[in-house]
Parts: sequence; structure tokens; C-alpha cells
Amino acid sequence: MELGFLKTLVIIFGVSASVIFLLHKLRVPSIVGFLTAGVLLGPHGFGLIRDIHEVELLAEIGIILLLFTIGLEISLKNLKRIRSAVLGGGLSQVLLTLLATAAIAYPFLQRWNTSLFAGFLVALSSTAIVMKMLFDRGEIDSPHGRLSIGILIFQDLCVVPLMLLIPILSGASGSFLELLWTLLKSATIIFVVIFGARWLVPNILHQIVHTRSRELFVITIILLCLGTALFTSWLGLSLALGAFLAGLIISESEYAYQAISDILPFKDSFNGLFFVSIGMLMNLSFLRQNMLLILIGVAIILLLKIFTGSFSVHLIGHPLRISLQTGIHLAQVGEFSFVLAMAGKSAGLISESHYQLFLSASVITMILTPFLLQASPSISAWMSSKKLLDRLDRMRKKVEKEIFLPGREDHVIIIGFGLNGRNLAEVLRETSIPYAVLDLNSETVREMRKRGEPIFYGDGTRPEILHKLGLSTARMLVIVISDPASTRRIVRLARKENSRIYIIVRTRYTAEVEDLLQLGANEVIPEEFKTSIEIFAKVLHRYQVPRNLLFDQIERIRSGSYEALRRVELPVKSLPEKCEIITDIETETYLIGEQTPAVDHSIRDLKIRSRTGATVIAVRRDGEILPSPDPDFVFKTGDIVYLIGEREKVLKAIEILEG
Repeated sequence: MELGFLKTLVIIFGVSASVIFLLHKLRVPSIVGFLTAGVLLGPHGFGLIRDIHEVELLAEIGIILLLFTIGLEISLKNLKRIRSAVLGGGLSQVLLTLLATAAIAYPFLQRWNTSLFAGFLVALSSTAIVMKMLFDRGEIDSPHGRLSIGILIFQDLCVVPLMLLIPILSGASGSFLELLWTLLKSATIIFVVIFGARWLVPNILHQIVHTRSRELFVITIILLCLGTALFTSWLGLSLALGAFLAGLIISESEYAYQAISDILPFKDSFNGLFFVSIGMLMNLSFLRQNMLLILIGVAIILLLKIFTGSFSVHLIGHPLRISLQTGIHLAQVGEFSFVLAMAGKSAGLISESHYQLFLSASVITMILTPFLLQASPSISAWMSSKKLLDRLDRMRKKVEKEIFLPGREDHVIIIGFGLNGRNLAEVLRETSIPYAVLDLNSETVREMRKRGEPIFYGDGTRPEILHKLGLSTARMLVIVISDPASTRRIVRLARKENSRIYIIVRTRYTAEVEDLLQLGANEVIPEEFKTSIEIFAKVLHRYQVPRNLLFDQIERIRSGSYEALRRVELPVKSLPEKCEIITDIETETYLIGEQTPAVDHSIRDLKIRSRTGATVIAVRRDGEILPSPDPDFVFKTGDIVYLIGEREKVLKAIEILEG
């Protein structure tokens, strides 16, 4: 028996690894690979595993850990930042999808409770797939990324009431006393979550952390996860719901990140088994016999969820393009839906055939999701430009018709008002350089307009918006947004509309630099590249590499000459170490090059001490340190000059050496 179970695990992980490796070449997420592997392995596929009960236990553990980590990543404190997306967009999306699905399903199911339950299943989207895709594409902080996450969080929180309503819809809670018992369980769960998040769990984890035992911390986290799951199961709810609530409780403590890092290996190992088991449940014979019906169901789900998601986001004040892109991201059926479907099937809400219909359609929507997300920028841009959608977009026309600083010339246009945009605007304001800012966060625009910022609400991918900002007369365009697809579109549009404008782009990864330069950007500054320069500059500075040589290395790195670092000759470290004991002053080094004006001049000639207050305390020549050189000492090419004094005085001394 044990060897048979081990054989099952080997087959599952072996086939899963092969399928995921092949799909990785197509840039398809691993979750889709697990689903595909499950379809191939199951009794309805090649039949390599016929008894799917062998993996049900591990699959149950997998979904518990999956939903536990999702709960960990949802902090109630952080919901304020995206509250409009969570409450406004999430509530309208769930209600619209639920009611629309129920209305469509009722003529076929002829039962209002089953139709409403179908709405439950379709309303939820896949947090695991969407968050992974957004992270891999670097769009987690983009407008559509933040909106998608906000709505997904609301959907995940909705699982609590939806799970509680299953017994009522199934007729199991027919009496008034049973209904009161269900409400009492709901109140108990809410009390446990609030009490645990604010008082109990933080105090427990604080005591555990003080033991400095990593093993005890991991065991405690797993105990909280499984214990809460068992508690909700005892109340008649699902284990998965309890695990999600446990993660939500721990997310409110300062130990959430450590818990995520410790649980992640277990989650990644086990949740794949959950998706494999879902794929195994998919009946390929049912799929072949009902292919047309299933494809119609897939089309209805995708179109309905794109519409309800887009309309909900547009309703809370976002542009049509962003709304459509968010709707496409939410078009699939989520992993929570499988949990609800299993509970509904056990409660007798849906039949086996309806369950297979839902399962087949849901798996197909998940498999299609990566391809839809890759095409979402183009689809949303194309659809938002169609005249058929102009009526819907009129809700935002009033804002877009705002007067945008007419007659302004030779100014800077800033797209995005995050940290980089704010810092740039502050510098431009201090130096009296005219500028205008465009941002998609209506709350930011409203707040900054009150402070006198020339900031406007609008979508930079729309040519009419850029023209109202004065694109044709602007000198520079600076794009600092976290949306790679929109950034490329803005660069292409701006270069087409104004061939003379100078375009600077901030991007996240160096891999995007070449594409943006080809589209027309003059300079592209990747964040990871800037970080690497900052790091090596500080490292070399601590080793007293001469200041001008350090700047030379930075320029060579920027131009791609990484071999330059191999030729750096570091000065001896004994002198800097001695200088570090002197407080309130700084030491600096300077390399005398062939073109340095100080060559063949003495310290007396340059009057370094009298003109700046800094002192030349030593010179390194031919590997030898010459301490306290006299005033008649003449500088030669290759000398490394050691200066000491207050920072401003040392910088002035370097200016004298440079002529």
C-alpha cells in the first residue's frame, strides 16, 4: 500500500514536471501545467492513476496551504490603499456577475437556488493565476494590476458568506433554529478573526519569536493554519475556508512575511496536487460528448465576466482601456469556485452532469487565461477605440474635457505621479521649469490639485489627452508608470506625434530597454540597473577608489563596458582605516590623469589649503604612500591624492585639481 502511494506520487510529479517544462517554453503558468497533467493522468485521460482518492488527502492539504498563503498576503490594514477597488469595484463585480449568471442559468436549471449557486461559482476569479501572471509580467503595481488585486481580495473575502449560504440554498437549514445556528456560526467566525488578529495571535507569535527557534515558529504557524481549518470544519464549514481565515489573522501581525517565506516551500509542493486532482476529475468523455455546450459555456463565462469586470471598474471612475484590461484579467473561474462546487455537490445543490459541465468550462477558462492576459493590452486598446463603446466612455468625458494649460511651451510632461514623478515635479518647481503631470489615480489628482500642482486625470495612451497637455510644444516627456504595455504605447504615440520631443522612460527591468529605445525613447532608466550602480558605487567608495575613477566606471557600465571593473586598481586600505577614526570630517581620493590640469603643478601653486581649507595628507605614487607631502610637492600622472576635511571643502579641493 505504501509503495503504491509512493508510485502515485512519482507519476504525478514526473508527468507534472514534464508538462510544466514544455508549457514553460510557451510562457504558460505552472498552474495550467498542473491542470493539464491532471487531465492526462486521470481515469478519464491515459488512466495512469485510476483511483483519484489516493491523492485527495494531499490535495486537501494543498488547498489548505494555498488559501492560507492567500490569506497571509491580504492584510486588512493595506485594504485602505485600494478601498475603492475592493469595495466599489469588487462589490459591483460580484453582484453583477452573480445576478447575470443566475438570470442566464434559470431558464435551463428551472431552480432559483441552483441558478443562484451557479452565480456564486462564476463570480469568483483565480487569485493564484492572476497574481502570478501580474508578478511575472512586472504589472503588479500597474493601474489594472492594483484594480485586479483589489477585486480579487473582495472575491476571496466573499467566500465566507457564500460558504455559509450553501446550507440555506440546499434546504438543509430549513427551520428557523437552523438559520439562527448558521448566523451564530458566522458571528463566531467574525469574532475569532477580529480577536485573533488584534490580540491573541500577535501575542502568541511574539512569545514564540523570543525563543529564537525557527522550528518552533514554523510548527506554530502550521498549527494555527490546521487548527483554524479544523475549527471551521467543526462548525460545519470547509477546511479551506478556515485556512484562509487563519492566514488573514496572521497577516495582521508583523510576522506575516516570515510566515510566508517559511510556508512557501510547503505550499508550492502541495497546492500543485490540488490542481492536479481538479484535472483528474475532468471527464474527457463528457467533454467530447458535450463539446459544443461546454464551449458555449466558456464563451458566456468569458464575455460575461469581461463585461461585468470592465463595467464595475469603469463605474468607479477609471478609463475604458484600464477597465477593459482589468475585466480581461478577471475573466476566468477561480480556485475558490472549485471549493464551493465540491461543497455544493455534497449538499445536493448541483448534479454530477452540471458539476462536470462547470468543471470542464472552468478548466478551459484557466488554460486560456495566460493567452488572454498577454493579448489584453492590444484587445483593450482596440476595443476602447471603437465608436460602439463611446457611449460607455462618456462617463469619463467630463474629466477629459478639462482645460489643460493652453499655450504652454517648452515644458516637461510627466506621466505618473508616484515617488519618481513627485520628486521630479519638486525639482522642476524649485528650478522654475514649467511642467504638467498626468495620472490615473483620481484621489491623487484631487488631493494634489488642492495643493496647486498642475496635475490632471487622464490616460496617457490616448492621443487627445497628450495633445491637451501640450505634447506638440513640450520639450521633454518623462514616463514613470508601472505599466509596461502602456509605457510602450505612450512612447510609440509620443514619437509619432512629435518627432523632436526628448523622451525619458523609467522601467523596471533591463530586458525592456531595447524595445523602448526602438519605439522612440531617447533614454531608458531601468530600476534594477540603477540599483546595481548605486550598490557598486557605494562599495567602491568604501574602498577609497578615487572619485573621478568611480564616475568613470559608472559611465563605462552605462555604455556596456563591464570589463572596466576588472581593471580597477584599489588603493591600499591602511590609510582609509586610519582616517575613519577622525570624526566630523571626510576623506576623499582623486586620481591624477593625463589630462588633469593639476599635472606638473605643486601643492603651493594650487593653494589647496588656503583656498579650500582641505588638506592633502598623502599621495600614492608607484605603489608607495608618501605621507604629509611638503608644499613644493609636484603632482604627476598616476598619483592618487588623499584629501581630508569637511565635505564641502574636500569637493572644492577636487574642483581645483580639475582646473
